[in-house]
Amino acid sequence: MNDEVYQNMQRHDTFLSKFATLDREAIYANEQVDDIRTPYFKDIDRIIYSLSYIRYMNKTQVFSLKNNDHIQTRMIHVQYVSKIARTIGRALGLNEDLIEAAALGHDLGHTPFGHEGERILNKISQELGEGYFMHNINSVRLLAFVENYGKGQDISLQVLDAIMCHNGEMVSNEYYPKKKSQESFWEEYNSSYHNMDIARYLRPMTIEGCVVRLSDIIAYIGRDIEDGIRKGLISFADIPKDITKVLGNNNSEIVNTIVCDIIKNSLNCPYLKLSDDVFNAIKSLKKFNSENIYIKSLTRQEREDLEQMFRTVVNGFLNDLKNQNEESIIFTSYLSKMSKEYYKNNSYERIVLDYVSGMTDDYFMEQYHKMNIKKEN
Repeated sequence: MNDEVYQNMQRHDTFLSKFATLDREAIYANEQVDDIRTPYFKDIDRIIYSLSYIRYMNKTQVFSLKNNDHIQTRMIHVQYVSKIARTIGRALGLNEDLIEAAALGHDLGHTPFGHEGERILNKISQELGEGYFMHNINSVRLLAFVENYGKGQDISLQVLDAIMCHNGEMVSNEYYPKKKSQESFWEEYNSSYHNMDIARYLRPMTIEGCVVRLSDIIAYIGRDIEDGIRKGLISFADIPKDITKVLGNNNSEIVNTIVCDIIKNSLNCPYLKLSDDVFNAIKSLKKFNSENIYIKSLTRQEREDLEQMFRTVVNGFLNDLKNQNEESIIFTSYLSKMSKEYYKNNSYERIVLDYVSGMTDDYFMEQYHKMNIKKEN
């Protein structure tokens, strides 16, 4: 490769803030084969070419069982997160490649049917003795242990950590990175299956991870309102005036207000900060969305039906594994492609959770209907 091309690709670090995470600081489990790409640039490629990334296309963001092509899917959400996070990162002189990799990979572990599917699988996972199920932890599991046919992808520690700590459900007015080693990262990861206190208060090890975490909130908080409007649940006029006078009257204004506020309060700082007015308005808007959108995204009956469907599918595949029913699709479509080590090193319960959590909405429904037909026959 031409030396000038190589140098153009590798000089990325020279333009970054003193608080940024440098390319040369990337930590991998295995030695990397050198090419013109910088480390986090490689991570982006490994994530976007993963099978889990492709399945974003047909996974619920907020509204399931929808009949509207303009309601966002999980794929659209992660692209919004990536663009917003890179905007903040560029303005603050941070590592955009690390930001983009983490943003694009942060929801890989989400279940079919969004947070409702996650709630149900969390319940089932605990009943099966596999600990808590959380999509952020599952995203790390997919990349490190399930992708690449059960051998895992070698993603940098910094990207895995930003993905694990991205949980945008909890908002703060200040975001400080927390130093970690490989050992402490994996200790947090493993503990999160069994200790909810650790899982709830995970903090990223890089300021770029903090950017992704905040950008997750920015990406969904206004855009989910647009979907709520399309579903006929609310209008922007319903949002309390004490919120709109701070954040704005539409998604574009909300995104711009929060992004500019972060940049203004965080430039040349080793942390991210929101002004008090914007922070309080975000908290209020999250509460408004919860009461007027998320709770109403499914009816009580739909939630009960969905739980029954998940239990049918999980129990059906568990029985197939225990009975060694090699005609089952979990063998023919999933395990036949996975490494022998994956099959040997995981419980039947964990294998089923991996398989079901990775399904798209449509594929899940297809498997459920097939199992129902078998029951009837």
